[in-house]
Amino acid sequence: MTNNNVPRHDAEDYGDLVHSKVVRAGKRTYFFDVKSTRNDDYYITLTESRKKAHDDGSTSFSRHQIYLYKEDFEKFLEGINEAMEQVKQRKPDYFEQQ
Repeated sequence: MTNNNVPRHDAEDYGDLVHSKVVRAGKRTYFFDVKSTRNDDYYITLTESRKKAHDDGSTSFSRHQIYLYKEDFEKFLEGINEAMEQVKQRKPDYFEQQ
């Protein structure tokens, strides 16, 4: 998995883009975007984009998004950290450098 700091601009996204982090992982790409509202509040969008091949040889992308609002930042961070710690304890080899 490689990390790239690449700005992303989607016409269909809402909010002013403050920061974007792109993580490419095989057929999947993850976008971690910080955006601001008109009131200068921040929220985060987590997007998974997955490349799909079709029988006719064409490709398309499937996209899933999560919107994370400021009032949920701490709870989300606690949840993801707890989940990652469980994986680290049970499968430490997942975190070894390849």
